[in-house]
Amino acid sequence: MKKILLPALIMVVFAGKASAQSKGFTMTDFKANIGKTGTLCDTVYSYKAVSDTLTLLNLGAAYPRQKYTIAVKGNKIKLDLSTIKGKHVCATGTFEFFKGQPEIVADKPEQITVN
Repeated sequence: MKKILLPALIMVVFAGKASAQSKGFTMTDFKANIGKTGTLCDTVYSYKAVSDTLTLLNLGAAYPRQKYTIAVKGNKIKLDLSTIKGKHVCATGTFEFFKGQPEIVADKPEQITVN
């Protein structure tokens, strides 16, 4: 039983990541995954350092036309904001809406990768 459970769990995790990373990831896909954990990757077009513990990364287009926002919370994640625009960023977290806008919250360094 354990031999079957682990591979099945791994497949589910990677299936969620693959769907979020695909080029065809849409708002419908995002809405279908609300409350679920997944990975979303796209290019940073703009950002806003709201405070010492909150930075918003706007993906897909610049604010206010962004497709998605990554809310980087806390002070554990160190990002070089002077060079972040134009970079491809992946964030893993819970898909949610904040004031009607799609958002992923990241508060741990392992939740964000910058390429």
